[in-house]
Amino acid sequence: MTNIPRPDNSSSTTAVPATADAANAADPTAGGDLPAHAHALTVSSLKVGYTPDNPVITDLSVHIPGGRVTTVIGPNGCGKSTFLRAVGRLIPSQAGTVTLGATDISSMRRKDIARTIGVLPQAPIAPPGLIVSDLVSRGRHPHQSWIRQWSSSDEKEVMAALEMTDVADLADRPLDSLSGGQRQRVWISMVLAQHTEILFLDEPTTYLDLAHSIEVLDLVNRLRRELDRTVVMVLHDLNLAIRYSDNLVVMRDGDLIATGTPESVITPELLMDVFDLDATVIEDPVVGGPLIVPNDPHGLRNRS
Repeated sequence: MTNIPRPDNSSSTTAVPATADAANAADPTAGGDLPAHAHALTVSSLKVGYTPDNPVITDLSVHIPGGRVTTVIGPNGCGKSTFLRAVGRLIPSQAGTVTLGATDISSMRRKDIARTIGVLPQAPIAPPGLIVSDLVSRGRHPHQSWIRQWSSSDEKEVMAALEMTDVADLADRPLDSLSGGQRQRVWISMVLAQHTEILFLDEPTTYLDLAHSIEVLDLVNRLRRELDRTVVMVLHDLNLAIRYSDNLVVMRDGDLIATGTPESVITPELLMDVFDLDATVIEDPVVGGPLIVPNDPHGLRNRS
């Protein structure tokens, strides 16, 4: 069995109301005598849909603390990826605002958003035979223009991203020759090459086994800690989400159900209400914090 180390995450310990105004309490750097983190995000009354008459998200408000790892969890089809794409301006919202610090991102140029928020979509696809260094170099696209072409500073950013994700030795390899864990680290390297302060990762452990999932999440936590990045990701594995997150956002049917630290959010009642999961929440015997243990209503332990 793989021993999963718990990252050294800084986090608050109090659940907060599911509103953007009250949610500043989730970030100890917001309000009081300390300035709010420059890369905190506040989502207010967000409405998103792929058709006008069928919104996926109707009225969602939440605060994303800066310099922390926030993970969005919820059952399949509840709007997690739609939320991530809308906040990152990959798809338009029908109503509501998203502010970065004090700036409404709808007032920002797309290129400026791409220089601020790096988005890794779920199960990204690259052309067959693409070389690792070429893929990572695409992360510099938001910094290019007809005036400013490729430069030595771009080369340095790409090399720094490759080294930070421990894939520099794979730079000349085709992406499709790598293992799943290696490929995912390369994709994260491409997002890092954008040199953004905020990283959006939509299910970064998709199709990975447990060992490779831990490898990728360890990397994400190290980037947050060493580079002071704000990370927002979507995960399906609840126990990994708990262990690797400072803050959780719980969604169901396009609505915000709860937000706060894992310790304050994860309860047997919430698991039943949101996931229809009968489970016991115990203290993780290795690292502390909540650990979800499904109950055994069908007597699986006694099967012959």
